[in-house]
Amino acid sequence: MTDETLHEERAPRKRRRIASIFRRFADRLARGERVGVDDDQHVAVDVPAESEMAVTLERADGDVSLGIELEWTEEDADTVDVDVVASKARFEVYPDSAGDHRWRLRHDNGNIIADSGEGYASKAKAEQGLESVRANAPGAYVIDPARDEAVPAEGGSKATFELFADSAGKWRWRLRHDNGNIIADSGQGYASKAKAKQGLHSVQKNVSGAPAADV
Repeated sequence: MTDETLHEERAPRKRRRIASIFRRFADRLARGERVGVDDDQHVAVDVPAESEMAVTLERADGDVSLGIELEWTEEDADTVDVDVVASKARFEVYPDSAGDHRWRLRHDNGNIIADSGEGYASKAKAEQGLESVRANAPGAYVIDPARDEAVPAEGGSKATFELFADSAGKWRWRLRHDNGNIIADSGQGYASKAKAKQGLHSVQKNVSGAPAADV
């Protein structure tokens, strides 16, 4: 059988963004779910319960490379899909009662895990807003302003998740862009800070490959 490259991509990524991709891969691998292998989650693969793992660390001509490779036979798991949707969420763009346009991110379980937090004057502006969230949420730092936590000097993205307690004692998060604008929020209050963190981590894992549709 001849060799066939099913997918290959190479692009610079900030360390936080790389970590978010690895985290998403590891979570789904541990649960035995289909794994989206590319950044946009449009290439998915079923990994068998056992595979051969190779780790290589090389240095050549001033460059250092770290390679992590999994290998198995097609008989163990041969399902590889290209141009699929591996994300477990989807964006919904819709007009509100005031005639403004908004978006919300709905998980496959039906829960809304993020929303725009504000209305936009046009559908195009709402789509620009969700694209900013798609680009910045995966690598964003999470801070608790009540603890006077500051954003680290090494930015993971152009936005930061802020955890806070609302007036009812519920925990929420908001995603604030470097320009000061809040570009997304949790849309609901959580009973604990840990639950709010779980909610924003679900956004980080699913937002990059989530498709967008009008409702």
